[in-house]
Amino acid sequence: MWWRAEPHDLHRVVDRVSTLYVERTHVDRDDNAVVLINKEQTVRVPAAMVAVVLLGPGTRITHAAINLLGDSGTAVCWVGQHGVRMYASGLGPSRGAHLLMRQAYLVSRTKERLGVARRMYAMRFPNEDVTALTMQQLRGREGARVRKSYRAHSKRTGVTWEGRSYKPGDAFAAGDDVNRLLSAANSCLYGICHAAVVGIGASPGLGFVHTGSAMSFVMDIADLYKAEYTIPLAFDLATSGHIEERDVRLAFRDNVVDGRLLHRVVADVQSLLLTDGAGLMDGDRNQLWDERSSPVEGGVNWGAGLDDLTVEMDHLVVVGPEFDATPGIPS
Repeated sequence: MWWRAEPHDLHRVVDRVSTLYVERTHVDRDDNAVVLINKEQTVRVPAAMVAVVLLGPGTRITHAAINLLGDSGTAVCWVGQHGVRMYASGLGPSRGAHLLMRQAYLVSRTKERLGVARRMYAMRFPNEDVTALTMQQLRGREGARVRKSYRAHSKRTGVTWEGRSYKPGDAFAAGDDVNRLLSAANSCLYGICHAAVVGIGASPGLGFVHTGSAMSFVMDIADLYKAEYTIPLAFDLATSGHIEERDVRLAFRDNVVDGRLLHRVVADVQSLLLTDGAGLMDGDRNQLWDERSSPVEGGVNWGAGLDDLTVEMDHLVVVGPEFDATPGIPS
């Protein structure tokens, strides 16, 4: 059970290695370490020292290893090669909901939400004062900045640019070569940002600029890096004739590793949401909300003296055969 360890037994999120990427490897457990085994080497990693484990293609992981990682407060994400594209994830490394509740507080208040949105735009306009701009003005400046970036890279590479074209839901279906490369690269960027956002305990759906999608906050964060990562990459690949989806995935993967993008995403998300100087609280407080007072303690029977309620629920259970205690001998 993931909550067995006490918060004081765990390393703080800020003291951990941010991510561990694994592919083509068997992952098992040895005491309080996960063991990574492949054809070339065996590596032991203290589970509580890692914030997020990214499981890439060709990875097998045992129940014991997942049990340890969950108990250590380490997030587990199933991703594509080198973290590109996220398929599924487990719990984040934070034991509490502090970051999520802070995000919900900011996004549900117009003044605070506008403040976060302005800080996001300020990261893209480092030499401009955007503190008094409305969302309409910010969107206009952002649109002009992106169009200028497209034209600059078109001129630099000699690749013709006739405007952005894409088909939602199929990143490699619409437009010319550079447009399809842009869509595929952006899809990879969304995967990286999704893994980082989920890994530190924020909500991917509570966006400040984007809204209405389960990926709104992921799109907010991804927009911070497109001008640096995906736009120049798409034009460079188009001019060199590397126009397949695999080409952009591999090139983006290398850029992510070289530029330490995951580290930047984690730092930027925390700086945007925790601007009041409060640190990220990892503790699971196990409290119950009360509309008339501060939260009360959980794990307490507050219905003492009331009749027990009986709830019947249909469910399905799948149970395999017992395993023999001796390894290698079938039961």
